[in-house]
Amino acid sequence: EVRMVESGGGLVQPGGSLRLSCVASGFAFSNYAMAWVRQAPGKGLEWVSGINTGRVGTSYADSVKGRFTISRDNTKKTLYLQMNNLKPEDTAVYYCAKYASTVVNRLTLDLGSRGQGTQVTVSS
Repeated sequence: EVRMVESGGGLVQPGGSLRLSCVASGFAFSNYAMAWVRQAPGKGLEWVSGINTGRVGTSYADSVKGRFTISRDNTKKTLYLQMNNLKPEDTAVYYCAKYASTVVNRLTLDLGSRGQGTQVTVSS
């Protein structure tokens, strides 16, 4: 059974930083590209960032480019999202999800693989 456990969220002031983690189990983590997606209150799911299996290929939504960094540790089966210079519009529940491929491809993102998510609130 595919399982994702996200953590690291919290309340932070604008301009602050957080590091999210996602521990994966139930599948060969190193063989799949991974993604972070988020859902703001009253809005739909938004793709945030993706990373290929080899860690050298990453991509970001324009709204977070230059502020967020995705990374992975295949030995720990863990996905990370370093979020800097946070803005109120980053407030959302953040989820990790797997692709059904080795590279980031929006057509293969498996949103059903998401965990329970971790809440990020950016507010003064």
